[in-house]
Order: sequence, then structure tokens, then C-alpha cells
Amino acid sequence: MNIAWVEKTPVYGDLIRTKVRFYYHYGIFVSEQQVIQFGLPDDPMRPAEQIQVLSSDIDAFLQGGEVEVAVPDGATRRQMRDADEIVRIALSRMGEGGYDILHNNCEHFVNDCAFGKPSSTFLQDVREKLRAKLGK
Repeated sequence: MNIAWVEKTPVYGDLIRTKVRFYYHYGIFVSEQQVIQFGLPDDPMRPAEQIQVLSSDIDAFLQGGEVEVAVPDGATRRQMRDADEIVRIALSRMGEGGYDILHNNCEHFVNDCAFGKPSSTFLQDVREKLRAKLGK
């Protein structure tokens, strides 16, 4: 996947993120009144069993931060579901739990809704840096 993140106004079905301390929090934009996300930006500090897929307005999602919108390259765009399907899938998962910061977080959720495959670039980057340091 090759995705650039740019500051711009999101539209229906966009994958969005906001910077929270040293990481990004991800969601799916439906409207200013509805962003579907796996927990809120400060939820990683809560017990995992209390974190679930939920809806909030854009201000609760951003918590004072800036919004960035995913801009996939052509090949990545062709792998994505259309906006209606992304939103339909995200809404169908409302209330879902099972949060795990390493294996099932907000970025996994967004990528699963958009591409049908949960993944996290943050964790992939960490793994690559560790492998490089370990010489593997």
C-alpha cells in the first residue's frame, strides 16, 4: 500500500487520521457529525476490554489536533473498496471489541474496512527498524 497523508477537508468515506502524542489515531469520515473509529484517541490508556468501535463527531475524533486524509496512489486506490462499502462495513462493526494495540488497533480497523485486510504501517515500521538493528 502506498498512501500519502495530506491536510485537507475530508469527504464521505475518506480514511482520516490525527496525530496523538507519538502515534496517529485513525477513523473513517462519514460527516462532521460522524467519524467511525476503534476507540477514541486517548483510549489506548484504557483497559482493552473497554475499547470498541464507536461513532463520534469530528471534534471528539480530533481532540484539538489536525485532520489528515489518505490519498492513495493509483494501484492502492484500485485495491480499495468504494466509499459506500467502506462506510457500510465500518457501521456494521459498531460496538465491536477485541482491541489490541499490537494486533487489532484503530489503524487495523480502518485498513480492514477499506481493503479487507487489517494492517498497521506503524507496527510494520517498528518491526523493520528492530530487524535492522538486530541485523536480520
